[in-house]
Amino acid sequence: MVDLEKLHFVRIRFVFMTLIVSEATLAANSVGVNWGRMATHQLPPSLVVQMLRDNGFKKVKLFDADEKTMKALMGSGIEVMLAIPNYMLQFLGEDYGVAEDWVAQNVTRFIRNAGVNIKYVAVGNEPFLKAYNGTFASATLPALQNIQEALNKANLGKRIKATVPINADIYNSPASNPVPSAGEFRQEDRGTVLQIIRSLSENNAPFTVNIYPFLSLYVNPYFPVEFAFFDGRAEPIQDGTALYTNVFDANLDTLVWSLKKAGYPDMPILVGEVGWPTDGDKNANVKYAQRFNQGLLRHAMSGEGTPLRPGKIEVYLFSLIDENAKSTAPGAFERHWGLFEYDGKPKYELDLSGHQENKALVSAVEVDYLPRRWCVLDPEQKDLISSREAVEYACSHADCTALGYGSSCNHLSLQGNASYAFNMYYQMRGQHRDDCDFSEVAVVTDQDPSDATCRFPVMIAYGSATAQDSNLIRTLLNLLGVFMVHGMYL
Repeated sequence: MVDLEKLHFVRIRFVFMTLIVSEATLAANSVGVNWGRMATHQLPPSLVVQMLRDNGFKKVKLFDADEKTMKALMGSGIEVMLAIPNYMLQFLGEDYGVAEDWVAQNVTRFIRNAGVNIKYVAVGNEPFLKAYNGTFASATLPALQNIQEALNKANLGKRIKATVPINADIYNSPASNPVPSAGEFRQEDRGTVLQIIRSLSENNAPFTVNIYPFLSLYVNPYFPVEFAFFDGRAEPIQDGTALYTNVFDANLDTLVWSLKKAGYPDMPILVGEVGWPTDGDKNANVKYAQRFNQGLLRHAMSGEGTPLRPGKIEVYLFSLIDENAKSTAPGAFERHWGLFEYDGKPKYELDLSGHQENKALVSAVEVDYLPRRWCVLDPEQKDLISSREAVEYACSHADCTALGYGSSCNHLSLQGNASYAFNMYYQMRGQHRDDCDFSEVAVVTDQDPSDATCRFPVMIAYGSATAQDSNLIRTLLNLLGVFMVHGMYL
């Protein structure tokens, strides 16, 4: 006799497993996106997750494990790569118990109780950047090993892999032979990087690399512009039998050659960050960003691959939304990588399927704004010299990167520059009356001073001028709390 109850259970389990496989297949065949939160005013996580879903993103890469963000991702089905900031690497590497606590609080809890589809844990972010002067280099491997061990102990190791997003300058080809086949890992970090690769390989985890063709143009004025894009207009580079028509493929295959020489020719590779900014530099604009990202998606999704790695390329676009609190030390463009403006409005059309159709991205819905008013230089103010200090003060506390050379507001007059600076400060501070004074040289207006290319924004009604400081304090307190809890077990 057939056990109907057992048969019903088997059918339900089959349907459930089919859904899981279907979600995994969709994620594997789709583009991911980076969701950073370094902004003074942020859209609520629930709005952002809805925006991800409305636009068909199946994968998202985070830069932390913020609780509100994780809760917003509950039940979304979106595949998640959450992250551990660099400042935590030493603590995680020195004490396995801290790694175990971190996994319990940020992975196990959300998988079992909240249904977050976690696929990867990013251990640090570009810890081998030369700008860090080796600060995080020695801590990365033990942190990676402890996190993966903690995942394995929690019976999650087969499902969730720890990886390390690494900057592309960790490998290179010599100036005397600048072709991919001459690629090697950077000598000063080679030993540690090879140990990381060995650990990744032992756990069937991918090598994650961040590639930025835009930076090739930014650092080298003689770099051939067309070689940064995917249109095939550039003069190709010959490397043996391989032909390269864009720097992305050349860069990725330099990594493939480096892995091959290290003894890992078949290691899977994720491109954790790749994109193009829209402001803050002469080459950072909407036209180039759309051209690059659409070309990238067509190329990555087509199955062409690179000369050494045919097939689809798994990429995470950088990034989802502009972040006005990022450091501008690398360049003013750092605050303008988003596909969307700070308020969730798309900057340009982009077909995420890679078919290169004219498809509009979907805006965030039901966004709340502050009142439609702006702070500008008083039209009666004639002494622009005396307002210079006020402008410098405003720009030292707000985002004036759009005023830089080659940027979207670089064409403004001196009066326009002052108005832009005053308004950015006024909006960032939440439109408080006292924040549009500047020694009585500024006034509030309800007339939008924006022009065709320079937008004077009205801030969204979320967060505050102190939001960034509050987030930092909360993070430090949470970190301290983890250590105190762990201390109780000793």
